[in-house]
Order: sequence, then structure tokens, then C-alpha cells
Amino acid sequence: MIDAWAPILAGLALLIGGGDLLVRGAVQAAERIGISPLMIGLTLVGFGTSMPELVTSVQAGLSGSPGIAYGNVVGSNIANILLIAGVSALICPIVVARSALRRDAVVMLLVAAAFAGLAALAPMGRLTGAGLVVALVAYLWFVIRQERATAVGGAIHDKSLALTETDAGLAPAGGGRSLAVSLLVAAVGLGLVVAGGSLLVDGAVTLARGFGISETVIGLTIVSVGTSMPELVTSVIAALKRQGDVAFGNVVGSNIYNVLGIGGTTALIAPSVVPQELVRFDAPVMVGVSLLLVLFAATGLRIARREAAVLVAGYGAYVWTIWP
Repeated sequence: MIDAWAPILAGLALLIGGGDLLVRGAVQAAERIGISPLMIGLTLVGFGTSMPELVTSVQAGLSGSPGIAYGNVVGSNIANILLIAGVSALICPIVVARSALRRDAVVMLLVAAAFAGLAALAPMGRLTGAGLVVALVAYLWFVIRQERATAVGGAIHDKSLALTETDAGLAPAGGGRSLAVSLLVAAVGLGLVVAGGSLLVDGAVTLARGFGISETVIGLTIVSVGTSMPELVTSVIAALKRQGDVAFGNVVGSNIYNVLGIGGTTALIAPSVVPQELVRFDAPVMVGVSLLLVLFAATGLRIARREAAVLVAGYGAYVWTIWP
């Protein structure tokens, strides 16, 4: 089991360093090109931080392990809300923009419910996967159009705007940095994130299987938390810098990507049936915690420390329930 811990620790280090480089390089590149930070957040940063989940789910689907593939999607969404949003709000209460609540958080809740319904009614085939990916493209198109028309971009816009306007550590560092260097920094960060996620998951799966834990539980817990490390690092760093609004956009945006982008791409490349234990328990839990986050965010447009404690305790109770 000692051999499994080396890749876990190395993967964590790569994810932390790579996630920071990716966000810094992407935001600075957006400034150099002169385009909206929202578009960079929705593309390079959004897909970049979701890359570990995507690679893991597709590989698991191709290897005939739907429990890991879809457990990763569902487990990541549950962890994003209960663990990542909870820990971030404990450090610094999360401020929620009204536009992010009305549009992005509602979309997150709707796609979670849609996935739970689809998983219960039919296999995740290529037609279903194509529908999910098309829905993601439509969402991105709508967000970009609305942001250009009204200058209100919602959760992910608030995340990128906070990084460019209020992060004192980013602005000076990028002052003399050329576009090529900024893009190179982002690309290196993305590469580190992918490599770190792969190392972390490989080590965690080896460790868990040594204890005889099922693939579905591995996907829902160790793999999902491991591949969510970029989101965790980004949100915690933002909270430590007193940028609570960044954490909300990070969680909501990641959850939309997970269901539509990762779930859809996995179904397109490796069609399979979602395991019944996921359909009966974990998918409804994902919908329930999504609704809970929306309700917490709607009360005063912030997630306070008391609500954060409920979220973190909820994650502990969830893991205790599903762990053998």
C-alpha cells in the first residue's frame, strides 16, 4: 500500500501548482487579447479544471467500469457542493450574485435533475450523450450572448472578474507578461492538472482496491474528490484571499460541466448503463444537495458559516452512508 501513496502525494502537488498556473495564465491571456474574461473562464479554465474528471470517466467507460465513470460525475457534483462550497464558506462566507443565482444555479439544478431522470429511464447511449453535449454548447452560447448584451455574466463571469480585478497577486505578475508567455503558463498549468489528476486517481484506486472496496464507491468518493482537486484548490485559495464569490461560480460552473460535458462525452465515446445503486440513491442525493445549495444561496444572497457547517457535515454523513 505504500507504493500507492507516492502517486497520490505527487498528484496533489501537481494539481495545486497546475491549477494556480492555469487560472493565472488564462486570465492574463484574456486581458492581453482584449476579450471577455467570461469567454476564457467558460473555455480554457472551465474545461481545464474539468479535464481530470473527463479523462477519468472516459477511460473508465472504455474499460467497462461504468461505476467509476458515472460515479465520478455524480460524486464530483456532490463533493463540489457539500465539501468544496462548504469548506470555502467556512473560511470566508460566499457572496452570491443575483444573476448567478437566477441563471447558473437554476441551470445546475435542472441538469442534475435531467441526468437523474435520464439515468433512471434509459441507458446512457450515444444519442443521450449527444443531447447533453449539445445542451452544454447551447448554454455556453446563451451565456456569452447575454454577457455581451447586458454585461452580466453570472457565476463564471463573476469568478473571472474577481480574479482580474481584485486579486492583487495576479495583476502585478502579469504586468509585463506577453501573450505568448501567458498562454504558455496556462498550457503548462493545464498539463500539470491532467498529469496530477491521473497520478492521484491511479494511486487512490490502487489503494482502495487493496481494501476490497467496490468500483462504484471508489468513483463516488476517492476518484470524485481526487479529480475535483483543481476546483477545491481554486475555491480555497479564493476564500483565503476573501473572494467568496469566486467559490460559488467555480462550484456551479463545474457542476454544469460535469453533467453535460463529462457525462455527455462519456456516453458518446463509451455508451453504458448507469449502475442501479447510483440511480436509486446517489443521483437523487445529487439533485437534493443542488437544491439545498440554491436555497442557501437564496437566503440573503450569501452562504454563511452556519450553512457551510451544514454542508460539510452533510458530506461526512454521505460518505459514512455509502462506505462499506
